[in-house]
Amino acid sequence: MDAIYRDRRSGLFLPESVRPQAKGYSEAGASRTRRSLKSFTARSGSPNEDIHWNNATLRQRGRMLYMSAPVAASAINTNRTKVVGVGLTLKSSIDRDALGLTPEMAKAWQRRTEKEFELWASQKSRCDATGMNNFAGIQQLALVSWLMSGDCFVLFKRVAGRNPKVNPYSLRLHLIEADRVSTPDHSYGYGVTSGPFYSMTDGKNEKTGNRIYDGVEVDGNGLAVAYYIRNTYPYQLVHEETKWTRVETYGKRTGFPNILHIMSSERPDQYRGVTYLAQAIEPILQMRRYTDSALMMALVQSFYTAWIVTESTPDQMIFNETGAGDIAGIPGANPMEENLSHSENEYEMGPGTVNQLKPDEKIEFGNPTMPVAGFDEFIKTFCKLIGAGLGIPYDVLIKEYNSSYSAARGALMDAWDDFRMRRTWLVDDLCQPVYETWLAEAVARGRVIAPGFFDDPLIRAAWSGARWIGPVQASLDPLKEVKAAVTQIQNALKTHEQVAREMGGGDWDENVEQLADEMAKLSEAGAVPTNLDADEDDGEGDDGNAGE
Repeated sequence: MDAIYRDRRSGLFLPESVRPQAKGYSEAGASRTRRSLKSFTARSGSPNEDIHWNNATLRQRGRMLYMSAPVAASAINTNRTKVVGVGLTLKSSIDRDALGLTPEMAKAWQRRTEKEFELWASQKSRCDATGMNNFAGIQQLALVSWLMSGDCFVLFKRVAGRNPKVNPYSLRLHLIEADRVSTPDHSYGYGVTSGPFYSMTDGKNEKTGNRIYDGVEVDGNGLAVAYYIRNTYPYQLVHEETKWTRVETYGKRTGFPNILHIMSSERPDQYRGVTYLAQAIEPILQMRRYTDSALMMALVQSFYTAWIVTESTPDQMIFNETGAGDIAGIPGANPMEENLSHSENEYEMGPGTVNQLKPDEKIEFGNPTMPVAGFDEFIKTFCKLIGAGLGIPYDVLIKEYNSSYSAARGALMDAWDDFRMRRTWLVDDLCQPVYETWLAEAVARGRVIAPGFFDDPLIRAAWSGARWIGPVQASLDPLKEVKAAVTQIQNALKTHEQVAREMGGGDWDENVEQLADEMAKLSEAGAVPTNLDADEDDGEGDDGNAGE
């Protein structure tokens, strides 16, 4: 006879033979009966609940780690150096077939436009609303701010009263830090559903009925239509009243952007970015505490302190002398200047300290010990885990290339995939929209001639085509990589232009013209160019050290 069990859903007593059996993930990651998973209670809410409501805390912690933890600073600064470097350079690449231009006409137009853009982008006073950075500096600052805080905003401004002889363009860029974009106070508590919100990051625009998520106004279709920028920082000590300015995403008449939002999304329906360090905040913080503790232990053990027990009256002798202050070149003549506590009732330790004790007093030293021998390996393991989470291999994160050539090159190539991806994001979110907005003004003012630019979006897109050239992938053995590139060209796997862009970041056509000019000058001077034998073996195998 079958055993009887009580079904929890219906409350009925049923035969054991009809009990539902666990299947699929019920016996794996979704199991509620396995001992290792019983206490693993995971609940995920909407992106607004999981991200926007916690963003202020994540942002402050990520920023503080960047300021105080070398590993966090290395992760962000390495991205800045590899993604942007000295700046992404405009290389105009118009669609001459769509525009009906000959190659010579297209090249002439591109060079003229690049020079015009350089005129605007090269000077701080011409492109930055604050006058602090040129366009290359704006790129660097935007990337660092994006990674550190989760996102960054670029506000387009127009300067009136420009001097055409100094700067013919009115466009200025103003970077807005993530903290300054937030939901206005007056919109709190107005929810689409009944009842107040659980978070002060949510709100509602009473005029349009649109929801506001952490400073981003979203219409009924989920489109970000406006941003709210406050004039003060949340924790700033100021006497002025905090006010918000609503900035629409696109201009109603021109359709060009009024503000750019630089971020990367990790979930659908996400309207604010998360700091690059979010997943590594706890391990980075714990590792910093561990290294601080190790440093303090080494510092304490380095002190050599002598304690003298005497029958003399203590107030007649130097008491609790610490520090190495001096007056008129006399060492130790000003000990109280270096006294940390400024109290005669506390004993302090310091290098070369001599302390006076009463006859009935004694002291016992603690002996701080820690596994110093395993410190290096422990830190390396932590850095490997942190690097894996941040997309930067350990070798690149710590700048330590002691492994073999193949391993070091693999680490660089792996990191470069992430750098190239973030460069594409930065170009799409910042560089290209800025260039297109600048180009519209240049065409409107007649400084760049582009027929049909304002008549047809397809024509405008053809005129606006561009590539952005930045730092190239690092090379451990240039000779080997050049040989590989030559083989790829010979077998039609890559073109000369692709190789020139990837290995040097330059333009192949310009290189050819420059080389022809140089060869002509060398020939006139009677000099014979040196022909290095590229086929000679360099004698280094794959197992050689990368730094050798």
